[in-house]
Amino acid sequence: MLGIYMQRSWLLSIATALLLTPIYVLASPIFHTLLGQEKQISELAGRFAVWMVPQLFFFALNFPMQKFLQAQSRVWVLAGISSAVLSVHVLLNWVFVSKLGYGIIGAAVVGDVSCFDSWTGFSTKAFSSFPAFAKLSLASAVLSWLAFLGLFLFEYS
Repeated sequence: MLGIYMQRSWLLSIATALLLTPIYVLASPIFHTLLGQEKQISELAGRFAVWMVPQLFFFALNFPMQKFLQAQSRVWVLAGISSAVLSVHVLLNWVFVSKLGYGIIGAAVVGDVSCFDSWTGFSTKAFSSFPAFAKLSLASAVLSWLAFLGLFLFEYS
């Protein structure tokens, strides 16, 4: 049953990633016009954000997988995977950014490559009771956002 919850989380996370994708694609004009950032900085941030779109979907798959392993008390598995990915990530960043000269775009591409995740496929059970799961997830997201907002307001008030 825990695997079904993970698959539901994947579906909801991927749907959320789809909704967030336009913000990543339009990051440059958002930064420049809405937030008043300098043109050169907003263009560079926008290019970086576009290359980060694949990571958005990888994280949508990765985060529920982490919670799945934590729920099964597989902390050492998470630590081992994280250590291996960190080692590869540092090496690839050095190669792409410093040696190949790709700069900030190279850093984004390396993040895309480092987020490889494999799985066997969805079960049809993941679609049953999905609306109830989505409501619970939305409530959790709102509570997390309110907690962050409270911390932010207390910090800067």
